[in-house]
Amino acid sequence: MKPRTLILRAPGINRDEDAAAAVALAGGLPERVHVNQIVDGAVQLTDYAMLIIPGGFSYGDHLGAGKLLAIDLAYRLADQLHAFVADRRPVLGICNGFQVLVKAGILPGETDAAPPEYSLQAKPDSVSTTSVTLTDNLSAQFECRWVYLAAEPTSPCVFTQGLHEPIQVPVAHGEGRFVAKDQQALEALHAHKQVALRYVTASGNVPAYPDNPNGSDAHIAGICNATGTVLGLMPHPENAMLPTQHPRWSRERWRTSGDGLVIFQNAVRYAAQL
Repeated sequence: MKPRTLILRAPGINRDEDAAAAVALAGGLPERVHVNQIVDGAVQLTDYAMLIIPGGFSYGDHLGAGKLLAIDLAYRLADQLHAFVADRRPVLGICNGFQVLVKAGILPGETDAAPPEYSLQAKPDSVSTTSVTLTDNLSAQFECRWVYLAAEPTSPCVFTQGLHEPIQVPVAHGEGRFVAKDQQALEALHAHKQVALRYVTASGNVPAYPDNPNGSDAHIAGICNATGTVLGLMPHPENAMLPTQHPRWSRERWRTSGDGLVIFQNAVRYAAQL
């Protein structure tokens, strides 16, 4: 059976159709659902095998990128989300969705990298407090370019399994710089193998700008929770699904798919086994 995948919609989200197309191409059954439908009880998260929070500018990024949608999740849907994550159903946050997952306390999750008091069960006055954040690019400008990503081989992330070579996908963000609260928080992420993806050069080496487009700590492009079932990343794999989406497609007709497809194929395959 094709796993049902909830593509979360909210004011300002603009990549939901892209994400839905990616899921369908990977073999899943996407459904675009507005957040208010879940809050009102018309839709239950438990009816779905996977959740995707797409990119865009949710609520116009008022009070900060992803902040208001994060409040929606942390205050109005905490119980449902906590149960969804506890069931190890896959959750993917892309760009603005990554910002939402971090600012809602879903990532990094309940490990030493993010103490339990910062989780979805947090008290209202601590929702915005976390061990990591996503902030303004060091370039002080909106970055829209293609980048290379390498998966961490020891990561338990279900989305990146089998990625042995760098993949190329686009970024489009102004607040994509991944920053840890301190060195201890960064070391905890590494200790729990929660770094899932890093920016690299075309040859897989340590990058500088613009290969690391935003100046992220340790060149981190995406992190997962300790079980590997929740992934947040700034780049857009849903916009690298087809060979014709690549800027060199006419000169590289050997491409049969976009590099981002494997992330969704992994997710759909995992969700189908639940």
